[in-house]
Amino acid sequence: MFRMGKEEVEAVGRVIATKELFRVNNGLKEAEKFEEEWAKTIGTDYAILMSSGTGALIAALVGMGIGPGDEVIVPGYTFMASASAVLAVGAIPVLAEIDETMTVDPADIEKKISKYTKAIVPVHICGYPCNMDAICEIAKKHNLYIIEDACQADGGRYKGTRLGSIGDVGAFSFNYFKLISAGEGGALVTNNKLAYDRAMIYHDGGAAFRPYASDFEVPVFMGTQMRTNDITGAIMRVQLTRMDGIIADLKKIKKTMTEAFANNGKFVVAPSHDIEGDLGTHLPLRFADAETARKFADDKELGGYLVVDSGKHIYYNWSPVMEHRGAHCDVLNPYNLPQNQGLNMTYTKDMLPNTLDLINRTYHLTLHCDWTQEEIQQKIDAILKRCSEI
Repeated sequence: MFRMGKEEVEAVGRVIATKELFRVNNGLKEAEKFEEEWAKTIGTDYAILMSSGTGALIAALVGMGIGPGDEVIVPGYTFMASASAVLAVGAIPVLAEIDETMTVDPADIEKKISKYTKAIVPVHICGYPCNMDAICEIAKKHNLYIIEDACQADGGRYKGTRLGSIGDVGAFSFNYFKLISAGEGGALVTNNKLAYDRAMIYHDGGAAFRPYASDFEVPVFMGTQMRTNDITGAIMRVQLTRMDGIIADLKKIKKTMTEAFANNGKFVVAPSHDIEGDLGTHLPLRFADAETARKFADDKELGGYLVVDSGKHIYYNWSPVMEHRGAHCDVLNPYNLPQNQGLNMTYTKDMLPNTLDLINRTYHLTLHCDWTQEEIQQKIDAILKRCSEI
């Protein structure tokens, strides 16, 4: 969490004072107002505030009609939710390589496409924009959907357009570790009314009884429970007012540090598909070999981590995926469904060699928007000093 203060406390207090915390019908309608503000900010017609980014990803896949018999391409470097969301709708995640920017490699996407492929999930990991021009071209060529996983990229851009609004549906996360946060939460955005209706129905098991049910253009089906409440909505409305300021301050820090590390002789700053749209939460330091990167990372006081050590973000650590445990019982396990037999579900630890190479040579320095100039310089000096020691 980057910034939070009395404004959020006051917003929550106003909601509690009404004794109307449920987001539907009465109360201050904070969740509904946030949805309107978020859609306007991201540049889409529709937005749904819900309980998590994972929920938003699942609802996005439901919105596009993805299910058993479908393959969905996801990168091998992302939080496991990008793959688990695919399994949650009964489809099969197909793992793809990342490129030097740490985002999914369009060339490998093309290689992984089969007659069963239904969608691509580009993940804007650590706020790094994916190559959306290339991905959109591939999707158009093969008639595929794009589900943007912008869960680590709240407010980021690609060539001036907000991430999450470029594909068919976008998903965001507002949990504790994200740029703006209510502790937990997420949002879905889209311009597709059918996808919006399906996602609304799916994320709210009581959708049939809501006052807006008559607006749905599809019959109400049985959904689940991913609703959130007006307290979350109130917090997020304040957080949204902070978002662009946080990004601007992070980008200044990242620019200063990038310039300071030019020609240091030990590493380069990894490239970006759009440095102006980059969120600025991380600075990727790319070493020539894994051994040097490991020596650098052994200093735990620098405030970052070797990407391979992030564990949960590395595909071979997703044991439920790697071991085909896609549900709590065998008959619901997507890997066992008859519709999915013959799909690409072979996973091995060494299946993505380029990804393995990059995660072993890349160090992520975590940045904070409230660092002072003195703190920034101290961080720069400490990193350069460490480089002189290895």
